[in-house]
Amino acid sequence: VYLETYGCQMNVSDTEIAWAILQKNGYARTKELDEADVVLLVTCSVREKAEQAIWNRLQHLRALKARRPQARAPLRIGILGCMAERLKEEILHREKLVDVVAGPDAYRDLPRLLAVAESGQQAANVLLSLDETYADILPVQTSAGGTTAFVSIMRGCDNMCTYCIVPFTRGRERSRPIASILQEVRMLSDQGVKEVTLLGQNVNSFRDLSEVQFQSVAAPGLSRGFSTVYKAKPGGLRFSHLLDQVSRIDPEMRIRFTSPHPKDFPDEASVLQLIQERHNICKQLHLPAQSGSTRVLEAMRRGYTREAYLELVHHVRDSIPGVSLSSDFITGFCGETEEDHQQTVSLLREVRYNIGFLFAYSMRQKTRAHHRLQDDVPTEVKKRRLEQLIATFREEAARANAAMVGQDQLVLVEGPSKRSASELCGRNDGNIKVIFPDTELEDAAERGALGRALPGDYVMVKVTSATSQTLRGVPLCRTTLSRAAASH
Repeated sequence: VYLETYGCQMNVSDTEIAWAILQKNGYARTKELDEADVVLLVTCSVREKAEQAIWNRLQHLRALKARRPQARAPLRIGILGCMAERLKEEILHREKLVDVVAGPDAYRDLPRLLAVAESGQQAANVLLSLDETYADILPVQTSAGGTTAFVSIMRGCDNMCTYCIVPFTRGRERSRPIASILQEVRMLSDQGVKEVTLLGQNVNSFRDLSEVQFQSVAAPGLSRGFSTVYKAKPGGLRFSHLLDQVSRIDPEMRIRFTSPHPKDFPDEASVLQLIQERHNICKQLHLPAQSGSTRVLEAMRRGYTREAYLELVHHVRDSIPGVSLSSDFITGFCGETEEDHQQTVSLLREVRYNIGFLFAYSMRQKTRAHHRLQDDVPTEVKKRRLEQLIATFREEAARANAAMVGQDQLVLVEGPSKRSASELCGRNDGNIKVIFPDTELEDAAERGALGRALPGDYVMVKVTSATSQTLRGVPLCRTTLSRAAASH
């Protein structure tokens, strides 16, 4: 089997789950497309561009299928994930070359679907589940010897933002039992993984209902000035409990999480407190804003105003000094005026994010916007607005990063820099890329012991220059997460 992943980190995690299931069923994995008997594409539906990439790839695979020698079994092609869920009929009919279609909740069914395909029939399962979390399947890490890993803690989303296809392709929110998450993180720690990112469409509304004694816990309050389209849900162990437990497993392992929803940082803010207190929970938060205009936020059904969002940002910065912030923005949403756009520009200036993900809006079928709103911002206007947002974001990120020049930053080494074999690349606590020369370094624990830094090592780096995307610096010494925290 040959696996190819498109889209978000959730899909990276799904690829590992699908592979774990296939491996148990006697499949071997190949990195060479020509060797494959089965090609599976794990797909994304969030934007039109992502789907177009898959249609193009299928044309390429059609040729590969046609060229296959008669002596070999026919090549089987499968579409997995969100696009399978959204476009099942079209995939099966438009591309007769697709043999298997499996939605995000149907990976356990892959061996059966592939067996049906072996007999020459098309096979599909896109049933969404209310309880599938793949809790008992330990994903097989695809990047062997990797220093970082993603751990999926929940699936689906209940927020029903008007632009978003996720509730329709991934279904309702359900959380994985904490015990199975801890087991996976322990296993990764034993394998030498140094950084784990807890993944979900909406991580901070996590609630594990698997333990009876926690089923009657009261629902938490929302952040001030925030609302939801659904009733607050009581019961279950919450995200702060999970974060607390995960961070205790290995003091040398960094913990990140994405993507939270701004509404789920309630005022008592135990999550923010944990980030501030624990040296191995990264001082970095993803706070997806989507727009800086209250009017557009209302049309998007985000459940907050610009003012409430800014108040939360100030609260976060007060609670976690030096926090690094990232965000998502959509430009050119239905009905967005020039004034709305300028409010987003001003929000980017006011907050000054370190990392940003900015996109032009593309209408998705099935979403509320598709049924209720007009995609009335012309393509060239979207393009111009996106360029302005990107330019503004970069200016402000360059300023935010320039403030780190002269500081010492702890960097987790990921490997050689893409541009130069004589330099190493890693990320600091704020998830910003740091590049520095690969030289002999002292070890902070053993004075005089020299050695090169390897992937998975922590290196203290003095920052000498910064751009909107990267920091550069000189390495001072190899050290550990605990030692660096103690000396700061």
